[in-house]
Amino acid sequence: MAADAAEEIRGTAHGTAPVPLSVLDLVTVGAGRTASDALRTSVDIARLAESRGFHRYWVAEHHSMPGVASSSPAVILAHLAAHTGRIRLGSGGVMLPNHAPLVIAEQFGTLEAMAPGRIDLGLGRAPGTDGATAAALRRSDRLNEGADDFPQQLAELTRFLDDDFPDGHPYRRIHAVPGPVQATSPGGVQSPHRPPIWLLGSSGFSARLAGVLGLPFAFAHHFSAQNTVPALDLYRESFRPSGVLDAPYALIGVSALAADDEKEARRQVLAAALNMVRLRTGRPGLVPTPQEAEAYDFSPMEREFVDSWNANVVHGTPDEVRAGLDELQKRTGADELMLTANAHGGDVRLRSYELIADAYGLPTPA
Repeated sequence: MAADAAEEIRGTAHGTAPVPLSVLDLVTVGAGRTASDALRTSVDIARLAESRGFHRYWVAEHHSMPGVASSSPAVILAHLAAHTGRIRLGSGGVMLPNHAPLVIAEQFGTLEAMAPGRIDLGLGRAPGTDGATAAALRRSDRLNEGADDFPQQLAELTRFLDDDFPDGHPYRRIHAVPGPVQATSPGGVQSPHRPPIWLLGSSGFSARLAGVLGLPFAFAHHFSAQNTVPALDLYRESFRPSGVLDAPYALIGVSALAADDEKEARRQVLAAALNMVRLRTGRPGLVPTPQEAEAYDFSPMEREFVDSWNANVVHGTPDEVRAGLDELQKRTGADELMLTANAHGGDVRLRSYELIADAYGLPTPA
C-alpha cells in the first residue's frame, strides 16, 4: 500500500530540473478580461504543463476576490480533467473548515471517477478569504473554532474517503459515493485509487500535523517565505512513516515569472504586486495592467511592501529564473517546486511556463 500511495505522490524530475516541477493556478483575472478568459487560460496552461512534463497542476480555493476566479476548485478540476489525459490534478487547496467533510469526499470521489489515478486532495485550514466572507461560507462567526477543529475534520474526511467508520459510530452507515462502498455492493467493482491527501500550510501547525500523520506537505513559500525553512524542518523532524509515505515529501509553492527580457519581467511582477497591495489594504480588484502599475503613485509604505513582496518572486530572463529556482530548492531541500505565475495577461503566464520548461530542457511535444 505504501509503495502504491507514494508512487502517486512522488514525481520525476525531467531535463536539468533538480526536482519535479508543477503548477499552481490561481485562475487570475486581469483588468479588461473575464473569468471565462481566465478559465480558458487555465486549460491552455494545463495542456502545456502536461505536454512539457510538469508533474501536477493544482488550483487554490479563494473567495470574494474579483481577480481570482478559483472559488470552486472541484468544478475547475473537472473541467481540466476533460481537457488533459495524464497530468495529476488537484487542490492547492480546499479550505476544509469551509465545507462539510462528506461533501469534499463526494466531490473528490467524483473527480477520481472522472480521472482515475490523477487526483490530489490538498487541504488547508485557513478560510481563503476575509473573516466576513468566511462567516458567510460557514454560516457561523466562530471562525477560530473551524481552524481548531481541523484535525478532527481531517480524520472524518479520511474515514469518508476510506469508508471505514468503526461499528457504533453515528456515520457508520453513511457512505461517500463514488467511493469504496460500491465495491462491497453486489456485483460491485471499484477503482483501487483514492486521492492522496496533502496538508497545506504557511506556518508550523500543518507542518507538524502532516509529519505526525505521515502525509505529504505543501508549504506556501509564495506568500510566507520567512517561514519556509522552519516549517519544512518541523515537518521533517515530526515525520513518522505511515501507510502513505515511508519518508517525508514536501513541495513548496513559488511565485515565478520568466519573460523574454528582464525589463518585461519587472513590469509584469510590479502589476501583480500592486494587486497584492490593494488586496492587503482591503481593496481587492482585478489584476492591473503593467501600464497602470507603472503610472501608479506608490506611497513609501506601499513601495516598501512591493519591494519586500517582489524579493520573493523569482523573476527575470529564463536563465535568471532557473538560477533562482535552483538556489531556492538547494536552500530549502524541497522535494518539488510548484510554480505560480501571477500576471495580468494569460498570454504572459503561458509564455512564462514555456520559457521555464525550455530553460530546464523539459520534454517537448512529439
